[in-house]
Amino acid sequence: MQLEFLGTGSGQPSKFRNVTSIALRLLDERNAVWLFDVGEATQHQILKTTIRPRKVEKIFISHLHGDHIFGLPGFLSSRSFQGANKNESLTIYGPKGVKEFVQTALRVSETRLSYPVVYIEIVEGVIFEDKTFRVIAAKMRHRIETWGYRIEEKDHPGELLVDKLRHEGVPSGPIFGQLKAGKKVTLSDGRRLDGHDYIGAAQKGRVVTFILDTRPNDNIGILAHHADVLVHESTYGAGDEEAKLAKSHAHSTSVNAAMAAHNAQVDKLVLTHLSARYIGPMVKTLITDVRRIFPNTIVARDFDVIDIPFKKEV
Repeated sequence: MQLEFLGTGSGQPSKFRNVTSIALRLLDERNAVWLFDVGEATQHQILKTTIRPRKVEKIFISHLHGDHIFGLPGFLSSRSFQGANKNESLTIYGPKGVKEFVQTALRVSETRLSYPVVYIEIVEGVIFEDKTFRVIAAKMRHRIETWGYRIEEKDHPGELLVDKLRHEGVPSGPIFGQLKAGKKVTLSDGRRLDGHDYIGAAQKGRVVTFILDTRPNDNIGILAHHADVLVHESTYGAGDEEAKLAKSHAHSTSVNAAMAAHNAQVDKLVLTHLSARYIGPMVKTLITDVRRIFPNTIVARDFDVIDIPFKKEV
């Protein structure tokens, strides 16, 4: 599981940061990629990575401001040009209006996609769940309808305790597979084994939370509780003037993000959606201010890739 940042800026593209888009790479987990927001030129950014558009199976839109969605019609069209077929459907989750936006752009441009698109208008709570993942959405506080997302990986089954079996003289082969499945097995010498006695503890699944464009609110803490990684917008830095600007534009400061990470007891905070003025020394100042509150913080740059490892058992 990895995060790859395709755009880390806010409002409009700059020389150093494109507008918002984040890829959650789940190639080992489900051979797929999920995108979170698709700002203008996201498909251009993807060309500079190893991401294949046909691997993108889900897109989660936080809200309908242009710097978060203007890249969506172009990406969908290019995915079609690159050979996506009727068996490679794509699901778009977003606020009311995302379907109308996409379909209008495709209709006016006479674009026909070679694969089906499923639109899911978000309601609060669980919006997706299967054997491997659950996605929870909650409302944020922005100028228009905006959503945050919590991605929960299901726990992985424990490993078969092979050393224990060998120590007890259990022959390898099909018996190991039966025990791994939790079955009861009778050996040739008459011993009866219960598979549950030979399976280690389950590996806890990972949690990633995306908070993009919002004022501070209680739902952030709910979505981010004990997350492995919290990706949080940081349009403004520390200081009274920055806080006033953030409030007037319904955004968050870096201090807001750090406090949210601290209160939710997350493992790592990643700041994104930075104003174009944060370059060079200003970025260093911002990160220094934040780390006083939450030390394990990084400021994402375009094309940064962040691994999300399993937590080691204590």
